[in-house]
Amino acid sequence: MNNLNSVLIEGNMVRDPLIRSTPKGTPVCNFSIASNRFFRQDSNLEKETGFFDVEAWGKLASSCSIQGRKGRGVRVVGRLKQDRWMSADGKSHNKIAIVAEHVEYRSDFKKTNEIQSGSDNLAETAMFAQESNASEEMVEEFEAVNF
Repeated sequence: MNNLNSVLIEGNMVRDPLIRSTPKGTPVCNFSIASNRFFRQDSNLEKETGFFDVEAWGKLASSCSIQGRKGRGVRVVGRLKQDRWMSADGKSHNKIAIVAEHVEYRSDFKKTNEIQSGSDNLAETAMFAQESNASEEMVEEFEAVNF
């Protein structure tokens, strides 16, 4: 049997992404995602929120630092990575993070007369809400970051 390490997660960015570089100059971007899970327990609808750390490397890291921001919807495809270390007092620690391999962003919603311009050759999808006297209906779509 082959091993498989693959993750697909969708949620909202908890804070603005943090970008830094390795000593060799490779960009690394770190951000966290909050993902909600809804389920029924007895007759009540319950909500469980999970928080997940994500890191992106290289061109993807640069893109995440530009397009990502607190509250923006995001879908991440990647793999799990476990870091293990010993603290100064001899206690062992570990942390599991998602290493992003592909990131998609939920489109920003704009009113009908506002046009979203493209930025830096990144694929962006402009969403327009149809105005009606009764209500505005919005549909969630994601945009892929292609290189």
